[in-house]
Amino acid sequence: MTSREGHLVELVDHTGRALGKTTVSAAHQPPGQLHRAFSVLLTDAAGRVLLQRRAEVKTRFPLRWANSCCGHPEPGEAPATAANRRLGEELGVGPVELTEVGVYVYYAEDPVTGRVEYEYDHVLRGELPADAPVRPDPAEVAELRWADPAAVAADLAADPQPYAPWLGGVLDPLLRPTADHGPTADHGPARSAGATDDGAEPSGGR
Repeated sequence: MTSREGHLVELVDHTGRALGKTTVSAAHQPPGQLHRAFSVLLTDAAGRVLLQRRAEVKTRFPLRWANSCCGHPEPGEAPATAANRRLGEELGVGPVELTEVGVYVYYAEDPVTGRVEYEYDHVLRGELPADAPVRPDPAEVAELRWADPAAVAADLAADPQPYAPWLGGVLDPLLRPTADHGPTADHGPARSAGATDDGAEPSGGR
């Protein structure tokens, strides 16, 4: 897991404009640096979404349920290209045709590991048959399950603790496909506490 901590990520402003680069590790140290990321939602013919429970060795939000796959493009790399690479590495699937369905800017602090997520997150959707072979890497994924996105959102609202804090905002394009899902859109109560509306970094070194 720690081998990717030295990989480079692209620093951006609140509109997604590239500003520079830093390592994965540095970007996730408090108070966090806004950087480009992606979140993949794989859906089946019934509209269910494939969720993964993050492996225990993850440095951020381990053992929380999240979307199908997450990661960071390399500086200058297309999010869909990076996402298909990670789908192969984490789940043993792909390549999958991916469509960007929104951008979600969020900030979240992990109370267990002390790391920070501050991400300009490209939400990508792709289709995967429910019976497609999946070979999850146990160093990345503790568990997988197919779930109805509306039921997940309701459960998350009732008890957010089992879930990664970004999951509600990532699911939003599936639940509200006609809404505005740009980087400054209001994602409602599922939006992570501490996310800013003006593009400024959250204050403090928590």
